[in-house]
Amino acid sequence: MILKGFKEKSNKKYLNKLLSKRQVSVTDSKIESLGIILNIDETDGFEKLRDLATCLKIRPNKLKIIAFSSSKTNDSNAWEACFNPKDFGWKGAIKNIDLQSFLDIKFDALVSFYEKDVLELKTLTAMSKAKFKVGLLQVDERLNDLIIKTSINEFNVFKKELFKYLTILNKIKNE
Repeated sequence: MILKGFKEKSNKKYLNKLLSKRQVSVTDSKIESLGIILNIDETDGFEKLRDLATCLKIRPNKLKIIAFSSSKTNDSNAWEACFNPKDFGWKGAIKNIDLQSFLDIKFDALVSFYEKDVLELKTLTAMSKAKFKVGLLQVDERLNDLIIKTSINEFNVFKKELFKYLTILNKIKNE
């Protein structure tokens, strides 16, 4: 139990280090690849997220979705990659190969679709090499470049607002 507390403190320190070093670069590049991180304990909106990618004109082979569950049991057949707290080591070390490969992809955009203040989810968002990060309102506003203040249950509002702001920022490609 004591080691668990030390491990959490170690990971919080690593997260703060990542966020303090973060450099925000605004480019005019279009979004062609999309990564999505979601908490399946909060939502079951897997198909809704695929619809979001379609709305943003992202091809299915350029979309990657990973799911987090705080419990060890999950339906991994429905997800491309599903992970839990056991996949994290000390100082932000990733023990899951699928999770590490997701983090190594340089997405044009990353959507962090979770509300709860979960250290592992925040660490993944911070560790991602995505060029542009979008998320729901979090306790730590340093995580995302664009923050949409809405509830996780109001997916249609989130989708509409995301499309609106990405259009204003000229991030959606025209076909």
